[in-house]
Amino acid sequence: MINNLSTYLKEEKEARRKGGLYHKTQINLAYNSNRIEGSKLTEEQTRYIFETRTIGFKEEEAVPVDDIIETSNHFVAFDYLLDTIDMLFSNTLIKEFHRILKTGTSEATKKWFNIGEWKKLPNEVGGIETTLPQDVEKNMNNLNDWYNSLPKVELENIVEYHYRFEEIHPFQDGNGRVGRLIMFRECLKNNIIPFIIDDNYKQFYYRGLKEFANVKGYLIDTCLSVQDTYTEWVKYFYGDLLKLN
Repeated sequence: MINNLSTYLKEEKEARRKGGLYHKTQINLAYNSNRIEGSKLTEEQTRYIFETRTIGFKEEEAVPVDDIIETSNHFVAFDYLLDTIDMLFSNTLIKEFHRILKTGTSEATKKWFNIGEWKKLPNEVGGIETTLPQDVEKNMNNLNDWYNSLPKVELENIVEYHYRFEEIHPFQDGNGRVGRLIMFRECLKNNIIPFIIDDNYKQFYYRGLKEFANVKGYLIDTCLSVQDTYTEWVKYFYGDLLKLN
């Protein structure tokens, strides 16, 4: 558990502080979450976009325009996460994450993609069928009702929510990125050390999602492993100010 980390992150954001935990989180969360979904941007390129809001990769390998747009959008989505941390968790908030992440991409121009709204077409993830479009609203309402009714939210609840969210796969694309933002937000909101799924843990993460219905421990253990990394960051930047249990 951690005491009020979100306040410090918001203060760093408002002060536009460089080299702090907010700065480090923005770069690492955007890089790893996008990388898991196939982005070609390197961590240094991600850092360059965040710090300069320009491209200028010189002689490095060209990357798809959508990768650049989605990286820049991810920075905006994280700021939205901090700005709305006190809002009730809802479908409206979830849809706004999707709208922010996909604004300006090539997919956003396609009517069937339904940016910021539930999917219109059936989709699969890893060859596994997900919730049909006509059932998404009902299933998301049921999922949120379960989550919002919990007397106390623990890390295991947030991880289970993530699994059930990805099982529904409510958007045409971008579900993983939205889902990982939700996990980070809900950890912050509930005074739990947040975490970033490192691209190096991608296969463990995917295995955890695939096996969760039978063995919850795979995904939970993966999240706990990367949580240890973020704990060390928090200790480095705010060890004397925040209460860590």
